[in-house]
Amino acid sequence: MDQRSQIQEFLASRRARVSPQSVGLPVAGRKRRVPGLRREEVAALAGLSVDYYIRLERGALTNASDSVLQAIARALRLDAAEQAHLIDLARAGRPSTASRSRRTSPTAIAPQLQAVLDALVGVPALVRSPTLDLIATNSLGRALYSVVHTGGGTAPSLARFTFLDPRARDFWGDWDEVADDLTAQLRAAAGANPLDRSLTDLVGELSTRSDAFRERWARHDVRAHGRGTKRFRHPVVGTLELRYDLLHLAAEPGLTMITYTAEPGTTSHDNLSLLASWAAGQEHDVERNRAAP
Repeated sequence: MDQRSQIQEFLASRRARVSPQSVGLPVAGRKRRVPGLRREEVAALAGLSVDYYIRLERGALTNASDSVLQAIARALRLDAAEQAHLIDLARAGRPSTASRSRRTSPTAIAPQLQAVLDALVGVPALVRSPTLDLIATNSLGRALYSVVHTGGGTAPSLARFTFLDPRARDFWGDWDEVADDLTAQLRAAAGANPLDRSLTDLVGELSTRSDAFRERWARHDVRAHGRGTKRFRHPVVGTLELRYDLLHLAAEPGLTMITYTAEPGTTSHDNLSLLASWAAGQEHDVERNRAAP
C-alpha cells in the first residue's frame, strides 16, 4: 500500500463528505466541480496556505506538526477514529517509525492470557489480531465461531470468512454492518502499520476476489468501537443477540480481546446456555476420542 496514495485518498474522501453549507461557506452562484469542500476551502478553515495544504494532501504529511494535523482534523470534522488514522498516516512515513511499522501481525498469545480466556466460564471470549484472525479463543468462543473454524492449522480469518465464504451472510445477522466495520478496522490497521506484509497480502487478496470488499475499501472509512451489539444466526442454537466489549491489550501490542454477554431473561441468554452445553459435549467427544486405543 503506497503511503502517499493512502494519505491523498483519505483526505480527499473526507473532504468530499463536508458540504460548504455545513461549515458556513457561501455557495450561491458558484459552480462547483467537486463534491464537498475544495482544497483551498479546507486550507482556509485550517488556517493554512493553499500551497501548503495541497502538498500535505498529496502525501507530504510526514513533517506536519501535531497542531497542523489537529487543524486539518477540525476543518474536515474528523471523529476520534479518523483523527487517530490521520496521525497514524503521518507518523508511518517518518524515519523513526518506519522500521517499527515493518512488524507483522502477532499469531499467538502468551499462556497467561489463554488462562484468562479459559477462566471466563459462560462468556464467549477471543483474541483477534490486526488482520482480523482469531488467534485464540476459549471453548465457548470457539463454539460461537464454530462455522468460521475450518480445522486447519492456521488461525481462522474473520475477513476472509465474511467476504469470501457464502455462509457468512447467514451467520451474521447484519452482514452489511459487519462488512463495513471489518473493512474500516483493516483500513485503520493499514494506516498504523502499512508495511505489515500479512496485512497487505490480505487486502490484495480480498480486493481481487470480492467486489463488496473492494467497494468498501475505496471509501477509506475508519472506525473504532469499544462496545456494541452483534447478532448471530448460529447453525446449532439459532439467533443470538450479544453485547460485546473490546479490550486492547497493553502487554500484547496490536491484539484485541473481545467478550460477549447476553441479556439475562432473553432468548439469546437461553441460546447461549444451550451453546455452552453443546460446546461441553463437543469437548467431551474430543477427549474420548483421544483416550480411545
